[in-house]
Amino acid sequence: MKEAMVPESLALDPLASTAPWVTSRAGPVIKDPGTHHRQLVKDHHLYAQRRCFFGLETMTELVWEDWDQGKAFTKTLVLKNMHSKLQKLHLRPPVSKFFTTLIPQIIVLSPGTSFSVPVTFKPLQRCEYEDTIEFQGKDGSFQVSLRAIIPCLALEVPDSVLLPLCAVQHSSHTTFRVRNLSKLHTCFHWVCAAPFQLSPEQGVLKPSQECHITVVFQPQEALVYQEHAYCRFGEEGDKAESSCTVLLQGLAKYPYLQLRIAGTKEVKQQGTPVLDFGSVAIGQNVQKHFEIFNPSPVTASFSLSRLSPGVPSFGEEFCFDVTRGKLAPGESQQATVAYSPAVVDTVSVEYLSLKGRGALKESLLKLTGTCIGPKVSLSSSLVDFGCVEEAGVVTQTVELVNSSPAEALYQWDLDSNGHSVFSIQPASGTIKPHSHTTLKAFYRPTQPIAHHRRVTCLILHRDPLFLDLIGTCHSELQQPAVLRPEHLVLYKLHWYRRQDPPDAPSEVQLDQQGMQTILKENSNQRQESAAVVPLTPMEELYQSCLGSMDPGCSFLSSSHVSVVPNQLLFNHKMSPSSFTSSACCQFVSITNHTRGKLRVVWTVAQDSPFAVSPSVCELAPLKSTSFTVTYEPKQLNTLHGAQLECFAFYKDSHQIGEQLLCLPWCVTVRVIGHSFQPGKEHFIPCCSLEPSQVVFPALSALSYRTVLVRNSGDLPLTFCLDQSSNPALTESVTVIPNFGLIKPGDHQILTLRTTPTEDSPKQGFSLQLRLNAAKDTKALTVFSVVEKPCVFMEGDKKIYFQPVAVGSHTQHSHQIRNLSRVPLRFQWSIPESSQKIISVEPAAGELHPNETSEQTWSFSPPAEETYTAEPSLTFWPIQTDECNMSQLTLKVEGMGSSGFIKAEKAVVDVGEILVGSNRSIEIPLVNNSPCAMSICLSVQQRLLEEELNYDPQTETSALHLDCERRTIPSQCTMLLRSTFRPERRAQYSWTISYQALNSSGLVSSTPRAVCEVRAKGVFPTLQVTDVSSSGSADRFSKHHLWKLFSLDSLNAHLLSSPSSFEFTYRICTRHSFHSDSSVFTKAILDFNFSAAPVNSDPSVFMLMFYNPGSIAVDWAFLFPEDQQMEMDYWTEAQEFSSTELHQMKVQENQLFNISPRSGTLPPRQQRAVHLSYSHKSVGTNRFPVVFKLSYGREVLLNLQGVTVDGDRPCLYFASNKHVFTAVTIGDCSPPRQVYELHNAGAVPVHYEVDTTVLSQLQVDNFNHPVLCCINPQGEVLPGQLAILEWIFSPLEAKTYQMDIPIHVQDGDSTLVTFEGCGYYYNSTVGPSNPFTCRDTETSVPCGQRGPFPGQLVFLCDDSISFGDIPVSSRCSRILFLINVSHTDTFHYNWDLSQQGNPQVVQIHPEQGSICPGESVLCVLTFTSTDYPTVYLMDFICQVTQEAAMVRYHDALQQWEEERQRQQDEFTITDKNLTVNEEALAAPPVRKGLLLMKYKTLPPICVSSSSKTVGNKPTKSEHRTLQETKVWEQPEPPKPALLHLGVTAHSHGLLEYGKQFPDRFNKIYRCLLTDKNHKAETSNTSHLTGPSQPSPEKDIVMHILISLLNNILDDSVFVQSLITLGSKPIFYRPTEISPILQPSSSPSEIDPQVFSGTKAGLNKNDNTVDREDSAGSLENKSQTQKTLHPEYVPAYMAEDVLLNTLQNLMMEAVRGELVLTAYPRAVILPPVSARMSRTTAEEETGDTKSKNTTSGTQVGMPPSTLS
Repeated sequence: MKEAMVPESLALDPLASTAPWVTSRAGPVIKDPGTHHRQLVKDHHLYAQRRCFFGLETMTELVWEDWDQGKAFTKTLVLKNMHSKLQKLHLRPPVSKFFTTLIPQIIVLSPGTSFSVPVTFKPLQRCEYEDTIEFQGKDGSFQVSLRAIIPCLALEVPDSVLLPLCAVQHSSHTTFRVRNLSKLHTCFHWVCAAPFQLSPEQGVLKPSQECHITVVFQPQEALVYQEHAYCRFGEEGDKAESSCTVLLQGLAKYPYLQLRIAGTKEVKQQGTPVLDFGSVAIGQNVQKHFEIFNPSPVTASFSLSRLSPGVPSFGEEFCFDVTRGKLAPGESQQATVAYSPAVVDTVSVEYLSLKGRGALKESLLKLTGTCIGPKVSLSSSLVDFGCVEEAGVVTQTVELVNSSPAEALYQWDLDSNGHSVFSIQPASGTIKPHSHTTLKAFYRPTQPIAHHRRVTCLILHRDPLFLDLIGTCHSELQQPAVLRPEHLVLYKLHWYRRQDPPDAPSEVQLDQQGMQTILKENSNQRQESAAVVPLTPMEELYQSCLGSMDPGCSFLSSSHVSVVPNQLLFNHKMSPSSFTSSACCQFVSITNHTRGKLRVVWTVAQDSPFAVSPSVCELAPLKSTSFTVTYEPKQLNTLHGAQLECFAFYKDSHQIGEQLLCLPWCVTVRVIGHSFQPGKEHFIPCCSLEPSQVVFPALSALSYRTVLVRNSGDLPLTFCLDQSSNPALTESVTVIPNFGLIKPGDHQILTLRTTPTEDSPKQGFSLQLRLNAAKDTKALTVFSVVEKPCVFMEGDKKIYFQPVAVGSHTQHSHQIRNLSRVPLRFQWSIPESSQKIISVEPAAGELHPNETSEQTWSFSPPAEETYTAEPSLTFWPIQTDECNMSQLTLKVEGMGSSGFIKAEKAVVDVGEILVGSNRSIEIPLVNNSPCAMSICLSVQQRLLEEELNYDPQTETSALHLDCERRTIPSQCTMLLRSTFRPERRAQYSWTISYQALNSSGLVSSTPRAVCEVRAKGVFPTLQVTDVSSSGSADRFSKHHLWKLFSLDSLNAHLLSSPSSFEFTYRICTRHSFHSDSSVFTKAILDFNFSAAPVNSDPSVFMLMFYNPGSIAVDWAFLFPEDQQMEMDYWTEAQEFSSTELHQMKVQENQLFNISPRSGTLPPRQQRAVHLSYSHKSVGTNRFPVVFKLSYGREVLLNLQGVTVDGDRPCLYFASNKHVFTAVTIGDCSPPRQVYELHNAGAVPVHYEVDTTVLSQLQVDNFNHPVLCCINPQGEVLPGQLAILEWIFSPLEAKTYQMDIPIHVQDGDSTLVTFEGCGYYYNSTVGPSNPFTCRDTETSVPCGQRGPFPGQLVFLCDDSISFGDIPVSSRCSRILFLINVSHTDTFHYNWDLSQQGNPQVVQIHPEQGSICPGESVLCVLTFTSTDYPTVYLMDFICQVTQEAAMVRYHDALQQWEEERQRQQDEFTITDKNLTVNEEALAAPPVRKGLLLMKYKTLPPICVSSSSKTVGNKPTKSEHRTLQETKVWEQPEPPKPALLHLGVTAHSHGLLEYGKQFPDRFNKIYRCLLTDKNHKAETSNTSHLTGPSQPSPEKDIVMHILISLLNNILDDSVFVQSLITLGSKPIFYRPTEISPILQPSSSPSEIDPQVFSGTKAGLNKNDNTVDREDSAGSLENKSQTQKTLHPEYVPAYMAEDVLLNTLQNLMMEAVRGELVLTAYPRAVILPPVSARMSRTTAEEETGDTKSKNTTSGTQVGMPPSTLS
C-alpha cells in the first residue's frame, strides 16, 4: 500500500468537512491502547478548568506532560480571592520530594487579589508521579492535585460510521475524522474487509493533527453490512502495537427502474409497455418520449440498448438518444425515440432493454410502427383527344389524387421535348398528402394517322399507374378512321379472351351486332378470364419498357411490334469491352410480329439533336427493318437526352372505317448523348439517392423496389448504370431506366427488380451510377438475400405446469419471437388426445419481423396423474400463401392433484363493534396442498344467545365477504377480507365454508368448513364507577351520593340497549320548538344536588364515568337551548310559560354547571365530570338536561337543587321512602337499623318522630312492637347528620308499609314512608321471601380506580362491607392511604367520634403523615356489639398538606406576636368601645410629631370561623372592615375529606348458626368484659325489658349441664389434660409488663403495644415506655430462674399473629416481599440489614427496641418480621 505523510494542511476544522459522518454515540470516542492508569489524555483540557473553593478561585490540578528525567519543570498555581473579606490560608507542601514549592506556609489574600504558587517538578525516572498541595482556611480545606504523566499514543475516532444507502454494484462514500490526541508522531494503518475501502489506508499524524478518512462502500448483494475497520498505530519507526476499531455500517438495496410512457395515465401494465407510433408516412420522422423512473430509495445506473438477439437490420428505423445514465431516488429521465420508416406497408417492431446495474431483472419497451406510402390514383384511365387536324393541338386535363397522409412523388415516362405526339405537363412533381394535382395532356399530331399510347406514371414507393392516350389526326388528303374509347375496350377484351395477337386485319372485323354482344358479355367474360392471371403493374412496366429483351420475363410476350435496341448512348462507355462511340449515328431494328403489313411512322421533333431516318416506311409481315438514329448536337459541351417515338399500324386499316378493332402500336427508343470535346471537363454532378440502400424481401420471389434520383443542381444531369464493377451481381438486378437525363431541379424514379438468392452477399452489393459520362459515380447498396423463416421459443421449447387441482385449470405464459425479416403466419396444432387437457390462445396469428407474441397455455387435468403433450407450431411467410412451411415442437408437462384449504385459526374472535357500523377483518386462509385451489366461499350465521331468534330468510347475514370466488396458489396464504355490520346487540357466530370450482367455474365438491368467526354487536355504554363531593356537600358519604343521583338507575339505563329512535341519530336532534325537555326521551332520572343555606359554598359533585366497552363513546350533556330548533323571530310566542321563565332564570344565574359538557371516552378509560350547584337563589331550582351517548342511550336528567334561608330550620330528605332490611319471622333479637336525617340549614334543628302511627301499628299487631324508634327526638347541628335508630320486628311474612310524620320545630313536617318485609326461614329450603332487600348489599363500588382530578391522596378502598357476621365478633381489614404527589407531604387524621358509645370501629394509626409517592397502611378493626345491628357508617379522614400547615403556623405566630405587641404598647381609653376577648381594636393615633416615628400595623381580630355558616358579611360590613383594616386571625387550611363507608349486618348466635352454618366457625368472637357487657345491656334494657325466666333459657341450661358432665366423665379428655400439662412451653416471653399480666382482661390492655404500624410509636399514644421496659427486663432477667413457666395468653398470640400479617402486607406494599413468588425448596437466610442489627443487639445485650423497615413494635419476635 502506498504510504502517505499527512501534511499540516489536512488538519482541518471538522465543521468544514462536507462529507457527513455519523456515530452511534453523542460524540467521538478516544481509542487509547495504554493501560488503565494512563487513560483519557483528552481530559487534560478539562483539568485546566478553574473552580471556586470557599471563595478562592484556582485550578483543580496541575499536570506535567512534556518532561524528561533529570530536569526541573516549574508550573504556577494562581489563587484568587473572590470573597469580600480577608482570607488566611495555611499551605501544606507536597509530601514527595519530586514536587517542591518555596512559598511560606501561611498565605494572606485580600479581597480581589491573587497569589501565585510556583511548583517545581524534578523527576528522577520515567514513570508517573502524583501528589497534592493542601490549603487550610477558616471555612475548610481543599486540595490541588499534582500529576506528571507519560505521553502515550491516543487516537480519536468515532465508534461507528454509517454509510449512505447504496445500490447493489454501486458505491457510496462518506468521511470521518481521525485525530491524534497525544504529543507524539503517530503512524496509522487501516485494515478492513470488503465491501468497504478506506483511503488513505496509512499515514503519519503529528501531535494534535487530524485527517479525514474516506470510506467507500461497494456492495455486491442487497444485505446489511457491518464490518470492523482495524487501525493499528504506533510511534514513527516503531512497530504498531496499539489498535482501535471503527464499526462500518452500510445498507445495500437492489435498484429498480420503471418505464413510463409519456402522455398516458398511470395504469398498471400487465405485460411489456408499448410505445406505439401508429401509422407513419414513409420519409417522415416521428418522435415520441418515454420516462425512465427510479422509484427505489437508492441511486441507480442504467443502460438502454436494443434487445438481442434480434433481426439483422440494414438500417435502424428506430433511434433513441439515451443509452446510459444515472438516476437519484425518485428522479426520472426522459428519453426520445425517433421512427423513420423505410419500407412501405411494413410493420416495424423493436425492443429496448433497460438494464439497471445491480438490478434483478431488465425491463423491456416495445417499439412499434407502421409505414404507409402514398396512395395515388388517376381521375381517368383514358384520355380521348378525338379527331384533330394535322399540325393542330388539343389539350385535356387529368387529375392525380393522393389519398394518403404520405407525400407522393410521380414522374411520367413520356418525352416532353417534341419527340412524342403526346405530352403531359408537369411531367414530374410532388403531391401533398390528401390532395390532388391537375395535369394537362397535349396532343400534337404531325401525320394523319390514329395514335394510341399507354403512358406509365411512376410513383415512388408504389406501383406505377397507366394512362391510355388516344387521338386521330386528319389531313385534307388522309382521313383515317377515328379511334374511340370503345375500340380500346374491345381490344382489351379480345386480348383477355384469346391471349393471341391477331394475324391479319380480317380477323379484327366484326359486325355491329357482334360488337354489342361482346360488350354485353363483358362482365361475364371477366369472371371467366379469372383463370388468366393479369399482369401486375410492375410486370406491365417491365414488359412495356424491355419487351422481348427482358431476361427475367417469364410470361408470353404480347408485343406485336418490337424495337432492338431500345436504348442508345452517344459518346458513353457502357462496358470494358465496348468502346467510346464517337459516331454520329447508330442503328435500331423494328420487327413486325404480325401476319399483316404494317406501316411504321416515327414522330419527328423540330430542333432536336436526334433524328431517325427513314421517318416512314412499310414493314412486311414477320419482317424487320433498320433505322438510322443520328446525333448531331448543335451546341458543344452539353448533355442531351430524348425518348424517340414510333407508331406502327396496319397499312389497310383506313378502309375498315367504323369497324376498326386493332389499335396502333407504339414503341420507344431512349437515347442520351453529350457534346463535350476531349479534354473538356464535364458538368460536376449534384444529386442524391433516396434511399441510398435498397432491401429486398428475404424470399426467393420476384420483388420490386423504387429509388429516387434527385438532381439538386442547376445543370442537367445524366446517369448511366455502370456494370463494370461486378457484372454478375449487377446483372441480377434489373433497373428501369438504366440511363437517362434529369433536368435541373427535377428527379428520376428508378425501378429495381430482382429475385433474392441465398448466394447473394449478406452485407449487400453496390450498383454504381456513372454521372455525366465522367468519373463521378453514385453507389446504391442492394440487399437481396434469401433467409429461412426462424421462430424462437423461450424455455428451451418446454413448458412445465405446477400441480393443478383435478377439475380446475391453470394458465402459463409462453413467448414466441420472429427472428426473420419477413412477416410470418403461425398455427398451433395440438394432438387430438391432448386437446381436452391443454389449449393455447391465440392458436394462430401473424408475427411481424422481430415481434414477440405472448401465448397463454391452459392446463385442465381430469384426473390425479401426470400428463405429457407435444403440440407443434407451423409457420410460413405471409407472401407465400402456406408454402415453404416450417415446424417446431413444444413439450408440455403437467400433473393433476387434489387440494384442501384451512384457516390459520379455527376460531377468529373479532371482538366488539358498534351496531350499525362497519369493520373490515382479514382471515388468513392457508393452502398447504401442492396445487392451487379455486374455491367458492359461503357464510352461515347463527346467534349464540338462545333468547334471540334469527331467521335467515328475512334477515341477511351480518358478515359479508368481499369476494366469494378466489384462487389460492399452492403453499400460500390468502387474506380473506370481509365486512362485519351488526344490526342488533347480540353475540354472532359465522361458519365460513368453501367448495372447489372446476375449470368451468362450477362447484365440484361439497361444502367444507374452514373456520368460525365470532363477534359481538354492542352499543356505546358508560357507567358511573365513583362519585365524590366537595363544597357544601363535602360531608356526604358515597352511599348517600349514590342515592342522590340515582346512579344505580343511571347505570342501568346507560348499559341497556337504545331504542330505534335513539339509535337513529348520532346526537340528540333539535326537534323541539320550545326550550322544554325532549318529549321523545323515555328514560328520566333525578339528579339531586341536596340542599344548603343561601350564599354558602357551591355543592360540587364529581362523577367518574367509565367506558366498560371496547369502542369509544361520544357523550354530551345537552341543555335546553341545545335541543331547541332555531326559529324565526316572527314565529316565537310573545309570552313564555312559567317553566320556560324558571329555566331562563336558572340559566342566567348559572345555578347549575357541568364541566365538561361533551367529550369522547376511549375504551377502558375513565373521565371525571364536574357538576355544581350554586346556592344563590332561595328555593327549589330545577333544570332539565339530556345526557346523550352517540348512537346510544338518551337520558333526561332533572337537575334539582335546594337553597335554604339562613334562619330557617330545614331537614332535607333525599327521598321520602326508606326500605328496611328484611327480618325473619320469630327472631327474638331483631336487628337495629338506622335512618339518617340531614340538616341542610344554617341553624340547629329540633326534630321529633310522631310515634302515634307506631303505637297504632303495635295495637293492630296484638300489642307487638312491629316498628320501634329508639331515639324519636333530638337535635341536628347545621350541616350534620342525625341517626334515627329503628327496630323492625315483623309478625307475618308480608311487606309492611308505614307513613310516619317527622316534625321539625319551627319548621315543616315531612311524611316519610318506611317499608319493611318479614319472611320465614327454612334451613333446608332457605328464605321464603326471595325479594329481600338490604341496605348493606349496595351496588356502590368498594374500591376506587384512581384519584379524582386534583386529588393527591386517596384510599385504595373507600367502602368496606363485612357482610353477615355474628354478634360480639371482631373483623379486620387493611386499608392504604396513597399519596400520588411527588413533592408534597400530607398529614391525615381519622375522625371516629361519630360512632358514639361503644366504638365498634377502630383504625390504627388514627393520624400520621404520608411522604411523597408513598402509601400508609391502616388497619380497621370492626367489633360488633352483642345486639344484632345493621351497620351503615361513614368515617371521614381529614387530609391536610404539610406545606399549608407550615404556612398557617407561621402566619399564626406572626399574628400572635403582633397581638402581644399591640397589647403591650397600646392602651384603650375609649369607654364606648366594646372589646372582644379575642379581637383587639386599633388604638387611637397619638398626636405629636415625636410619636409618628413608626407606623402601626392594623388591629387584629379573631378569625371569622365562628360565624354562622352561610352568613356572609354584607356590603356595609365589608366596607367597615376595609375602613378599619382589621387583621383577622389566620384560619387553618381546610382539609380534604376522604370518606370510608363501613357496612355490616350482625346476627344473633342462634340466627347466625341457622342461616349461615358454614360460616359459623370461621368468625372470631371476642370476649367482652362484664363491664362492657353490662353497659351494652343497660343500653338495650329499655328495649327488651327485664330478664325473666323463659323455656328457652331452661333448655340452654339443661344442655350445658349435660355437656359438662359428659366431658368430665370422659377418661380420654381427662388424660389429654394431664398430657397437656407435661408438654414443654411452646412460647415464653422474655418479659411480661405489668399491664400484660394474664390476669388483666383484654379490654384493659393498650392496643398500641402490639400495633404493627409506625404511627403506634407516636408520642401522643399511650405506648409503653421503652426505657422503663428495658429496666424491668434487666431486673426480671435476674429472677427469671425462680419464676414458673407460664403460657402466653390467647389475646397476646392473637396480637402477635395479627401484627405479623400486617408487617407482611406492609413489606409487600413497599416491595420488600413478593407474595406471589414461587416457594423455594430450600429456605435461605434472610438477607437484610435487620438481621445484622438484631444480632448486634443480642451480643451487646441491648434490649431497646429498634424501628425496622416494617414498623414493628416492642416485644415483637424477629421471626415475625421475615
